[in-house]
Amino acid sequence: MLPADLVERFAILVVPLTIVVDGVAHHEHELDLPNFYEQLRQGRPVTTSAPSPGEILEAYESAAAEGADSILSVHVGSNQSATVGSAHVAAGSIDVPVTIVDTGTASFIEGCCVWRAAEVLADGGDLEAAAGAARAAAGVAASVFTIGEIARATGGGRLATREGAGVPVFASSGPDMHELDRVTSEEAAVDVMRTRIESRAGPLRVGIGHAGAPDAADALERALRSLPQVEEIVRYVVGPSVAAHTGAGTFGAVFHPI
Repeated sequence: MLPADLVERFAILVVPLTIVVDGVAHHEHELDLPNFYEQLRQGRPVTTSAPSPGEILEAYESAAAEGADSILSVHVGSNQSATVGSAHVAAGSIDVPVTIVDTGTASFIEGCCVWRAAEVLADGGDLEAAAGAARAAAGVAASVFTIGEIARATGGGRLATREGAGVPVFASSGPDMHELDRVTSEEAAVDVMRTRIESRAGPLRVGIGHAGAPDAADALERALRSLPQVEEIVRYVVGPSVAAHTGAGTFGAVFHPI
């Protein structure tokens, strides 16, 4: 879910997850997002699966072919996906040394870990320093977000929601994820999110994302730009591997100190 300009700027190699829609498998980046969100709203069955060791090995071999003498491999947490396991298998099949970072998290927080590592490398840091930066980002980054479709969230077993009316707003920090509040409007959700982020000391980098809810994301951006500790805001879209579990209509923010 890193914006394409960041992926290009830092020459990041991305290994996509597989998304199965109505029994048909797709690599995540192959899906048209507006169409995918509409399929979610229609109730189409969607599942996700980790990349195979062979798919990750292809990325490692591509890096080696470009002259890499070491590889930093940053992934969604092993508590949420089998990706890290695939990375370890792939790392055993290539002569170039691979350092694997299990972020223990997912979504744009994982992207922030990659981003921080890339910045360290771009500033002349070595692989060990970059890996440390990725792990540090995983430890301090947090998020707050709505659940677009409660049935998808609870049905997948990834999130536990309380009984009650309204749309749940979740907060996460590291592997901890809990329901923060219930709201009955997007405006109320924005207020809850703003209050949550306002409570964090700055300076902060904030990513605002959505799954087919651009107006809500715009409102959240306007609310956060008034906070003095928010020094940088980037926008991203919630990819299929996350939207498959939270549903269309999800929006929220990821934030961490810079």
